[in-house]
Amino acid sequence: MKSFKQLKGLVFPLDRANVDTDAIIPKQFLKSIKRSGFGPYLFDEWRYLDHGEPDMDCSKRPLNKDFLLNQPRYAKAQILLARDNFGCGSSREHAPWAIDGYGFQVIIAPSFADIFFSNCYKNGLLPIAAPAAMVERMLKESLASEAYYLDVNLEAQTVTLPSGDSFGFDITPHRKHCLLNGLDEIGLTLMHAEDIKTFEVKHRAAQPWLFSA
Repeated sequence: MKSFKQLKGLVFPLDRANVDTDAIIPKQFLKSIKRSGFGPYLFDEWRYLDHGEPDMDCSKRPLNKDFLLNQPRYAKAQILLARDNFGCGSSREHAPWAIDGYGFQVIIAPSFADIFFSNCYKNGLLPIAAPAAMVERMLKESLASEAYYLDVNLEAQTVTLPSGDSFGFDITPHRKHCLLNGLDEIGLTLMHAEDIKTFEVKHRAAQPWLFSA
C-alpha cells in the first residue's frame, strides 16, 4: 500500500449527499477481486450514457457531459469533496478501489458510512470528516473556480484552503501510522514475520502430532 503524508491536490466537488456504494461502483463490476482496474468505472451510471459492463473500453463510451467529473478541468483531481453520508449502502470494498483507481487520494465530507470509512484506510485513502459549514464553503468556492486546490497535511492533521484558512481533522494514531508508512493489514502482519516463524517452530516442536501426515 502506498504511503500518504501530504498532498496539494485539485478538488472535484460532488455536490450530493447520500452517495451510496452502488453509485460509486455499480454491482455488475463486483465480479473481480483484483483491487485494480476499477477506476474507469467510478460513478459509471453518472459518467456514461450507456450501460457499463466489465472489460468495456471506456474510452469509446458516450460521456454524460452534464456530470462535472467529465469536464476537462477536473481530469487530474485528487481530492473528492462531497456532502453527508458518503459511501452509504453496501460494504463492498470495490468502492474505495474504484476511487483510488481513478486517482483520488483524499475524500472530504461532513460524514461517512462507517464501513466505507474503515475500508478507505485499509486501501490507502484518507477520508476526512469536516465541519458541514466548511464543506459548504469549499463546495461553493470550488464550483466557482477553474482550479481549486487544497493542501492536506496528514502529519499536522490540517487542510489548508487557497485563502490560507485551515481546519484540523481527527484520525486515530493507529490509522495515521498506517497511512504515513503505507501499511495495510498484510503489511502490519509481515512486520512480525520473524516472531511468527519462531512461534511456528516452537509450535511444531511442542505438538508434532498436529503436523504429521
